[in-house]
Amino acid sequence: MPKERLTREQIAERAAQELPDGAYVNLGFGIPNLMSNYVLADKTIYFHSENGILGMGPRAKAGEEDYDLVDAMKMPVTVIPGAAFFNQAEAHTMTRGGHLDVAVLGAFQVSEKGDIANWKVPGAKGSGGIGGAMDIAVGALRLIVCMEHNAKDGAPKVVKECSYPLTAIECVKTVITDLAVLDVTPQGLVLREVAPGFTPAEVQECTGAKLLVRGSVPEMKLGGPLG
Repeated sequence: MPKERLTREQIAERAAQELPDGAYVNLGFGIPNLMSNYVLADKTIYFHSENGILGMGPRAKAGEEDYDLVDAMKMPVTVIPGAAFFNQAEAHTMTRGGHLDVAVLGAFQVSEKGDIANWKVPGAKGSGGIGGAMDIAVGALRLIVCMEHNAKDGAPKVVKECSYPLTAIECVKTVITDLAVLDVTPQGLVLREVAPGFTPAEVQECTGAKLLVRGSVPEMKLGGPLG
């Protein structure tokens, strides 16, 4: 029976475990945007949206949507007590000014040095979708990337050196995929956790950069108490 990689929702759930209580956190498009649904019950996280919200809660349930209250992806959301609203210029001032404790972005590629490429696929039509990613990537105190470990054609997305146009250099601290949790260190990429049922050797086979394995590597733990 083939092993099951994590779903997008499970990647978001694992990534939410990285957020410290009381943190100000920006969520990028895609998998990161799912994380507000997986905040642990003992934590309060102040999620920041580029369209002018600080204090987003989970996405609104079906039938309870208010389309005057949406995130940067235009998805209906909720807010937690104490939430604040402001204009987009102020929202970007927060991202550029070092006021975010954590930012979580998706990516096409991440290098072993922590470079991130997430705005354009070479050869694809159009000008790409840079948005505010450059400001967010370098403005946050800690940058986490959530993505699938491999592209649809099987190519590794964790690589020795990015071949896609870069968003920012040497800024990613942690990568969470459907196979692993990786930490970017001066010595290289450290394999911190593996997806349930997978071995470090199997993760290495799917990775385009050398992984450092320090002792026994635990499996990711999912299914904690949610708020």
